[in-house]
Amino acid sequence: QVQLVENGGGLVQAGGSLRLSCAASGIPFNISTMDWYRQAPGKQRDLIARIRGRGPTSYADSVKGRFTISRDNAKNTVYLQMNSMRPDDTAVYYCTFLVPPGQASTWGQGTQVTVSS
Repeated sequence: QVQLVENGGGLVQAGGSLRLSCAASGIPFNISTMDWYRQAPGKQRDLIARIRGRGPTSYADSVKGRFTISRDNAKNTVYLQMNSMRPDDTAVYYCTFLVPPGQASTWGQGTQVTVSS
């Protein structure tokens, strides 16, 4: 059974930091490309960070230079370190893994991040 469990969200002041984690089970984690998405109220869910199985990363322009995605294959866990946070980072954050075209994605329950000004 595939399962993704996100943790680490909360309330932080602008300029502060949070570290999210996502524990995965039921997938070949060490070869899976893992993604972090976020969805603000009334907006679509957007991809913000990606890490491939061997480590290469990519970021959306909105978080580049402030957020860092990493993984621990021994723990089947992907992380998102968020620094210099801004109120527009407020959203529900989700992790998922890349699937072939036409295959439905699997999502965790998400974790709420709120940045106060």
